[in-house]
Amino acid sequence: MALSNGTHSSPNGTHPPSDDPKRVLILLDVQVSMLAPPPLGVPSSSTVGPNIAAILAHARASHPPPRIVHVRNCGDAGEPDEPGAPGWQLVHAPLPGEFVVDKRKNNAFAGTDLGDIVPPTAEIVMVGMQSDFCIRATCSAALARGNEVLLVRGAHATYDRVEILDHGIITPASVVESEIEGELEEAGVVLLEMKDLPGLFTDS
Repeated sequence: MALSNGTHSSPNGTHPPSDDPKRVLILLDVQVSMLAPPPLGVPSSSTVGPNIAAILAHARASHPPPRIVHVRNCGDAGEPDEPGAPGWQLVHAPLPGEFVVDKRKNNAFAGTDLGDIVPPTAEIVMVGMQSDFCIRATCSAALARGNEVLLVRGAHATYDRVEILDHGIITPASVVESEIEGELEEAGVVLLEMKDLPGLFTDS
């Protein structure tokens, strides 16, 4: 899809129902560059990619399905996710009635109309990249809006972290991901496992 003047679109020009959804699935930066084989993609791309795909498939098959929003990061010129570049493309093509939001900041609510698509009363299921940047910032913003936020362990990921102030020591991505999970859980995010998927979008 081409980058439009707006910050979101619904692929076939459909609009959301007038009643607010109870649940929203946000796929954050699930883009070709992020899920490519390392080192371009995140170290866990071979596992987190299928997990995200399974969550999306389950959401689409649920009755009723949650509102589904694909958030796409728009990088600077020359970056893998520069708009229009192969790495900028979404891994999962949106279906009719699903939304695409283009962002330029870590917090997907900043400078976009994601807040109009996601009511503050909705429960948000968050998956995607990167744990220590966009996932953390967007989860924190959602909590501040009053949303309940569910983060699925194994369905978010980041890159290894170079500790500039500690002689360039490398902190593995898996450690960074666990740190962020602990931080977000302390802030009020509910952590779930992939085994919780069968009941993730049910009303019970």
